[in-house]
Amino acid sequence: MDSQPVFVGIDVGASMTKVAVIDANKNLVGHHVKKSGTDFTATANVCLEASLKMANVEEKDIVRTVSTGYGRKNVSFAHDTVTEIGCHAKGCFHFFPITVTIIDIGGQDNKIIKLDESGRRSSFKMNRKCAAGTGAFLEEMSARLDIPLEEMDGLARKSEDMVKLGSYCTVFSATEVLENIRNGKKLPDIIKG
Repeated sequence: MDSQPVFVGIDVGASMTKVAVIDANKNLVGHHVKKSGTDFTATANVCLEASLKMANVEEKDIVRTVSTGYGRKNVSFAHDTVTEIGCHAKGCFHFFPITVTIIDIGGQDNKIIKLDESGRRSSFKMNRKCAAGTGAFLEEMSARLDIPLEEMDGLARKSEDMVKLGSYCTVFSATEVLENIRNGKKLPDIIKG
């Protein structure tokens, strides 16, 4: 194993857990993504282990670990916890040091964050009432339509006549989708809607 100092970021989201390992030069050297499941701590550990293996380093090489996301407090080995908003802002501004708008479609909510030219948050919006339009909604539609989630974007891009879905509720939207299928609407048009 290589012995080099590394830094770890862990995002324990409501749906997925993501880990990134970077070296001292800010190069991504390891990463792993897995469904969060019901045991956030165990999933974070599995993702960390896989990421360190990919980076060819050991836990003793970790200089600092920061956790974020819905289950960030379940990462007992993290040195610090930061909100997703803070992480998005820092990460995006690092790569795009300009005024920028960030859209996070998460498993249980959506966030829109606007940063000014110095990287400070100038505005922020978040849905709090419903899962419609979130990652969970997209997963539900993927399962209902029996289409792999990763193929939905490609299908939506083939749409020639987007079907407008009027419902803001996942349950009602699913009913609308089935009704549109029954009425002969094309799948790409429904998915884009």
